[in-house]
Amino acid sequence: MLKWIPAELHTHTLHSDGKHTLEELVQSAVDLGLECIAMTDHNTQSALADQEGVQRQFGLPIISGMEWTTFYGHMLTLGVDRFIDWRVLGPDDIHEGIRQVHEQGGIAGIAHPFRIGSPICTGCFWEYTIQDWHEVDYIEVWSTLMPSIKRDSQRAFAMWTDLLNQGYRITAVSGRDWHVSKPDDSLPAVTYLGVHDEAEEREGLEGRAVEAIRHGSVSVTMGPLLTMWAQIKGREHRYHIGECIELTVEDPLSVTVQLNVEARAAHYNLKPQNLRLLLTSSQGICSEIQIPAQTGEYTLSLQDPLGKGWIRAELYGCMEDCVMMIAFTNPIYMA
Repeated sequence: MLKWIPAELHTHTLHSDGKHTLEELVQSAVDLGLECIAMTDHNTQSALADQEGVQRQFGLPIISGMEWTTFYGHMLTLGVDRFIDWRVLGPDDIHEGIRQVHEQGGIAGIAHPFRIGSPICTGCFWEYTIQDWHEVDYIEVWSTLMPSIKRDSQRAFAMWTDLLNQGYRITAVSGRDWHVSKPDDSLPAVTYLGVHDEAEEREGLEGRAVEAIRHGSVSVTMGPLLTMWAQIKGREHRYHIGECIELTVEDPLSVTVQLNVEARAAHYNLKPQNLRLLLTSSQGICSEIQIPAQTGEYTLSLQDPLGKGWIRAELYGCMEDCVMMIAFTNPIYMA
């Protein structure tokens, strides 16, 4: 059974250019109803010296990570315990760095690929040459606070969609790029990680969270939790987000989308309204319905699914006085 864990995957402390100690950061995460964070200071892992003690104190798992901060872009690494020297890598050999991350069992993702670059944020814009997108584990498609309405996040979301259409299976996540907490902060996005309950006794949540990102078991939201599963009609097996369905031409598919407005409900405001729920694929919009802004479950039929490549759910409506994309799932793939 899948359990959905609200997480923040891009954070900083006083050990780089953040304003929190690790304890203050974790306390702020707990206050926001998060159940997991990734520690991704710039070019250092020194904040993780007391990782186990802070985890025990607050009961919140911390994924070990780092943000490689260079003139050619910022790359996030997760699930890596030993330091990898990123300084020897040039603009055309980032794959050597990704290989070393994978050798340690970690994953590598592109941070804020379209953040405005130099002179405002030197190196924030992604300029490394990617020779094989299969080796990139994830992309931070929503970045900073209120990311859904920001142009750089919308460009990253469009790039991710284009890569899906080319046949790549890359996970999309959000990242607050959390340096400081203020009382008047705008709304952050949250990345929900789908982890398997039955693995709890065999390994810690940190490892399961990394595996969830690796396999695309991820949903991203400004507030309510949006999930889905698919079934070939007449069969019992359910395919979840990140999985691949092997179909024949004759197989009709049903897709069940769940909207949960009770999870973390104290941390956002979703006013009563009609929301747009879409199923999209490599062929564009497959299905669209209007739903109320309340917890519910909706089953949609998908005609001719074999040629669509992938499907994801998208939710649109009004939050924080802005009409915007509120949430999206990662895809279920079809072959």
